[in-house]
Amino acid sequence: MQAFQAEDRASEPQRARPEARLGGTTNCGTGATRADREPRTARGPVVRARYAPRPVSCEFRLASGQEGWQILTPDSGNRAHETAGQRLTFTGKDAARKEKNMLTEKKRLIEKDPKLKPDDLIVIGGAGGFIGGALARYFAKKGFKRIRAADKKPLPEWYQRVPGVECLNLDLSVEDNCQRACAGAVEVYNLAADMGGMGFIERFRVECLRSVLINTHMIEAAYRAGARRYFYSSSACAYNTTLQQDPKVRALKESDAYPAMAERGYGWEKLISEMFCEEYWAERGLKTAIARFHNVYGPWGTWDGGREKAPAAICRKVIAALDTGKHTINIWGDGTPTRSFMYIDDCVKGIDMIMHCDDLIATPINLGTSELVTVNELVSKVERIAGVKLKREYDLTAPRGVAGRNSDNTFIKKMLKWEPNTPLDTGLRATYKWIQQQYAARKAGKRVVD
Repeated sequence: MQAFQAEDRASEPQRARPEARLGGTTNCGTGATRADREPRTARGPVVRARYAPRPVSCEFRLASGQEGWQILTPDSGNRAHETAGQRLTFTGKDAARKEKNMLTEKKRLIEKDPKLKPDDLIVIGGAGGFIGGALARYFAKKGFKRIRAADKKPLPEWYQRVPGVECLNLDLSVEDNCQRACAGAVEVYNLAADMGGMGFIERFRVECLRSVLINTHMIEAAYRAGARRYFYSSSACAYNTTLQQDPKVRALKESDAYPAMAERGYGWEKLISEMFCEEYWAERGLKTAIARFHNVYGPWGTWDGGREKAPAAICRKVIAALDTGKHTINIWGDGTPTRSFMYIDDCVKGIDMIMHCDDLIATPINLGTSELVTVNELVSKVERIAGVKLKREYDLTAPRGVAGRNSDNTFIKKMLKWEPNTPLDTGLRATYKWIQQQYAARKAGKRVVD
């Protein structure tokens, strides 16, 4: 077995997923061991392997995040097999044997699922929170009868509890609790995480990082329980922050996560958990789905206490200004950072569509709107809803996050023929009305979502 030589391909365009790097020595087309036949994935240069005595050249690379492995050789007689998200091409004397072994395995991995039945068990982690609770209600409205919801918050503190849904008070960072939650599951949706708005994720990075325990235990529990599919809620915070230093940011496409320079704490946890989902599919055949959320907002979300996102925080501040008669509003930063915001109804619909698209297995995808606004513009929108104009006071010492972030929806439109499309003005009106009700209820001494 001869050693190989690696040479950087500086002229190669950047790929949407990691390049392939061969480790140690290999033997291409001459009876390699399984370890030699299946190179590890890593971020690195394209590797060109040359061998003696037979002058065969093989190039291993990822063509894109959606196409998967391409194994190319100059030999004639190529035979290709298309799979969901992967293209495998083999050549040489042992091609037939290798292809037969690999295709047998891949056929098992992409086997068509039976249609999800109303009495199949759906498990939702983090269902005591905003998105998880909305997802439980979404599936209940679709007629599913067996929904198990789990969250570490005491049941009285859940944002919403859906009638007919089994609700469990479980800390999903504990392995045994994940096994209990996933027992008998057909599909598992993991939306559990210790997170919040920028005020939280910049101040409590360790807590955000510890959420990796949740996904680590949940995906293993789902696999052991024999679940067909597993959904992971990632975030736009996984994207390279160096691409987000200008308010007039270029919309972020899925490949922009690499080279990696994610948001400290929260973003890195999301990125490594995405890798778990990719490898559980590649190595163990668990069909996983990965959606990178872009700033979800709407009724039944956190609106006070430090974990709220910008739309809810601004709605609350405007309502408070009217209530107190002060007619001033405190804005974090200078008002110029830009974001896009996705309404909750679009979010849960997108989760369902992404989860059940075979072409998106183990493939991170943006889930957000492409309607970019500055913080100042967001304040103006809420002011118009409230029928008021407030004096703005800017807190330049407050957490600000990146200068700009927007969702490039080219890929989701291509794959799903759909994208989140609720206009920000429409979603804000519904959110403002709900927070106004919550504000009045709290003032009257009633229990509210916070």
